[in-house]
Amino acid sequence: MDESFMRTKPVFPLLVSMALPMVISMFVNSLYNIVDSFFVAQISENAMIALSLVYPVQNLITAIAVGFGVGINAVIAYHLGAGDKKNANMAATHGLLFSAIHGIVITIASICIMPAFLRMFTSNKDVIHLGIQYSTIVFSFSLVIMLSISSEKIFQSVGRMKVTMFSLLCGAITNIILDPLFIFGIGIFPKMGIRGAAYATCIGQLLTLIVYLAVYIVSPIPVHISRQCCSLNKEIDFKLYAIGIPATLNMALPSLLISSLNALLALYSQSYVAVLGIYYKLQLFLYLPANGIIQGMRPIIGYNFGAKEHTRVKKIYKITLCMCGIIMAIGTAICLIASRQLISLFTNNPETIMAGQIALRVISAGFIASAVSVASSGALEGLGKGTQSLMISLCRYVVIIIPTAFLLSKIWGPVGVWNAFWIAELMTAVVAFMIYRKSVREQ
Repeated sequence: MDESFMRTKPVFPLLVSMALPMVISMFVNSLYNIVDSFFVAQISENAMIALSLVYPVQNLITAIAVGFGVGINAVIAYHLGAGDKKNANMAATHGLLFSAIHGIVITIASICIMPAFLRMFTSNKDVIHLGIQYSTIVFSFSLVIMLSISSEKIFQSVGRMKVTMFSLLCGAITNIILDPLFIFGIGIFPKMGIRGAAYATCIGQLLTLIVYLAVYIVSPIPVHISRQCCSLNKEIDFKLYAIGIPATLNMALPSLLISSLNALLALYSQSYVAVLGIYYKLQLFLYLPANGIIQGMRPIIGYNFGAKEHTRVKKIYKITLCMCGIIMAIGTAICLIASRQLISLFTNNPETIMAGQIALRVISAGFIASAVSVASSGALEGLGKGTQSLMISLCRYVVIIIPTAFLLSKIWGPVGVWNAFWIAELMTAVVAFMIYRKSVREQ
């Protein structure tokens, strides 16, 4: 399949054709996260709290995989746009090798730290026990996650978005089907509780990787993984990490934010910790369509940047920003209208429902503004400007929101933490727009 269509096809239909498969797969992917949490919540609220406490580390592992995958995607797309298939093949091969190494190291490290990590946020022995049960299983599959996401980014870099959609759908649907069977012991399956949720997730991830491998063998893509490309190449490796490390930090910053906010909220009640965990599950459902558009945009903007099509690069950014803004506006309306119903999916505790309803309505005030940060950060990653993208994320997840949440919590308690979200989004949007414009002018 010739990837030159990314330079010749009209921008809007091209972006839609690349983004739509990812939006669909992101919707289903977020749905299975919602379903996973829904079924875990039926076990007990302690199980839901355990899931919320494990989530930052789980998100960090995914962040490392996706962040490095962004580096793989950007380097391959750039070299394909420049007509250099040799280095594109080198980037794909080295990307998979380094991802495998990352997976092995992360498996060992994450399982070792979890008991101490959980005790930092709770003294409840049942919550700690459930958290260790769940995390030990899911973290054992870190290698699978790394290879699966790297494969996803390789296929995306050459425009094979339908393959990534199909692979993600297979994994997500498998997870959704297996969740109730494994958790509650339906039919021939034993009742495994929270361990069942973990096994369902891991099997879904494994199936996704198997689909990528099968498609690669049956239907070759423009880049190839080969032993000849395994030799050291400092320039390619530097590019992979120069883009991948900032992108990883971009993805990992939410974990730092969640851990910091968990520590603040735990001072008031474990219910607020549960609310934050529920919000981030819902946020996946709301933000992943926008992230699907960003994933569709990255290889296009990177390819055109490599081909020196700078006018086209600017047009791609503007259309992406508009599409993200529309999605965020819809998400805001849903949260304002159906906040109680959304929170009630995860808990029957009246106190948690009331707190969650207030949190969702307050936080959603910043959704539309966040479209600027999301689009600008994603475009900069596609252009290979990882450091500039990281600056936006630092403002969004650390520099503004954490101090603001701390100060406002002293005045308004937990409600102050919720208000910090929209304040940070508004301020970061201004910073993101300025950084993007400056980076583009420097071309």
